[in-house]
Amino acid sequence: MGQHEHVAAEEILELSRRIADHLLDVQGRVNAQMDATQSELLPEVRRLLGQQGGGAVDMSGLVNTRIAGLSIVVTPEAVATVVPLSEASARTTRDARRAVTDILRGADGRLAVIAGPCSIHDPAATLEYAAFVGRMRDRHRDDLEIVMRTYTEKPRTEVDWKGFAYDPYLDGSNNISVGLIATRMLMCRITGMGVPVAAEPLNALTPQYVDGLVTYNGVGARNVTDQTARERVSGFSSVIGFKNSPEGSIDVAIQAVIAARAGHEFLGVDRHGMTAQLSTTGNDTGHVILRGDRHGPNYSAAHIADTKDKLVKRGLPAVVVVDASHGNSQKNHLRQIDVVRDLAGQIAGGETAIRGVMLESNLVAGRQDLDDPGALEYGKSVTDACVDLHTTATLLDELAGAARARRTRAASSGGPLSTP
Repeated sequence: MGQHEHVAAEEILELSRRIADHLLDVQGRVNAQMDATQSELLPEVRRLLGQQGGGAVDMSGLVNTRIAGLSIVVTPEAVATVVPLSEASARTTRDARRAVTDILRGADGRLAVIAGPCSIHDPAATLEYAAFVGRMRDRHRDDLEIVMRTYTEKPRTEVDWKGFAYDPYLDGSNNISVGLIATRMLMCRITGMGVPVAAEPLNALTPQYVDGLVTYNGVGARNVTDQTARERVSGFSSVIGFKNSPEGSIDVAIQAVIAARAGHEFLGVDRHGMTAQLSTTGNDTGHVILRGDRHGPNYSAAHIADTKDKLVKRGLPAVVVVDASHGNSQKNHLRQIDVVRDLAGQIAGGETAIRGVMLESNLVAGRQDLDDPGALEYGKSVTDACVDLHTTATLLDELAGAARARRTRAASSGGPLSTP
């Protein structure tokens, strides 16, 4: 058990900063050795290739013309060495990935629920929310597989706070090394509590820093058409879902599912942060997430039927996860209640396509602006508005009852999803 598992929640950022200082010193030495080795060996390569040494070319005005700074960053391997997974953490992720995969395939008749803050920004509040999820998992383990949202990267339509992994102090200091270490530390703590986590990776490099920790990765609406995102998740060990586009296109999400189920060859990085060619086998857990759009929701029975038809026509399983927030709530967090009530009715009525539901939930209802980091209300979102714990518990009760009713109905008819 590592030191990070004993440190108080309020001290996680300080410990992360101390770890970053040490690892950046190590990385600086490694980089210096690499530079020295290449300076020694590359001239010989040029000689062997018959390349004549010439004068240095003036590159001013050609490269880095808009780069204001360049700093080294901690590597995934170094962070994983100093902040390792515990046996309990590894077991949590392994078991939850298997459970969610079985739910999506119909081998497990329960319902997957991904619930938690729109984004996390306060380690203490995050761990308090994780304890709540742990209690809900115990209460509903026969009917629900609950996974906690621990989103530390936030997609931005224009310019705004990009998430805890990039700006953990919330003040524009953008200490990414500290943010990456603190993100891993939090995920280790949460999974060590027996609570699996979900994330939304936006950068090609960040997933390596939480390798082995994430049960469910969602590809957001803004990135669903990105070829590189589709290629990356084709190699993920986690379960993956693709949201429909902001304009409401289900087709692009289906195309993403198909692309991610195939194997790919592409440029990536290894655990030492070095460029590598990656070969993937494809990820067969890929599925569509219905999140509504700017024009309205897409969770009704008619929308579910239309999506099922589109999936079947492309040779894919008729399986969806529904996001109760975003376009489906039209950015009103309280409308998630209506969405869940409608979904619970469909599920209890025997609709088998709905295998999961997403909720945006936090300790305190609503949202707040990130103007003064020192004056933030504890447990309230700094991005999208969320429902509070009491409302979340009520919604989970409804979904658990619906999943139980669906299994009972299936068992009586001998249909699918009857597995207890």
